[in-house]
Amino acid sequence: MTTSQTSAPLAATADRTAAARPLRTFLALDAAVTAANGLIYLVAAGPVGDLLDLSPGFLRGIGVFLTVYGALVALLASRPVPSATATKAVIEANVLWAVASVATAVFGWFDPNTVGTVWIPLQAAVVAAFAVLQFNSLRALGR
Repeated sequence: MTTSQTSAPLAATADRTAAARPLRTFLALDAAVTAANGLIYLVAAGPVGDLLDLSPGFLRGIGVFLTVYGALVALLASRPVPSATATKAVIEANVLWAVASVATAVFGWFDPNTVGTVWIPLQAAVVAAFAVLQFNSLRALGR
């Protein structure tokens, strides 16, 4: 094998890794925001529950889920080229979360106060934005 033949696959891998940078960035941001939100719900469930008029137990449960989910998304973001299948699962979970959050606010589930009713769709908008950014980045990779 000549040098040009062995360096071609390395160059293709480097190009693909560079092309995946936006996707990794959006996954990492999603992971950081999600895990931080989860940790706040875990550590400060009482005060946050008072602020939003939601049960501290409910917030702790959500906090555990968000913290674990954030860690898994961070693991995915750490890959040079994140798995398309796993990324699609993150996108779908984000869309589901955003839709469920809006439905929660619209139908008044969990009966939050005004602050909670405003907070729920605001965080849904952030999650939906991550889904759009991740979807577009994945599509740009041709996956």
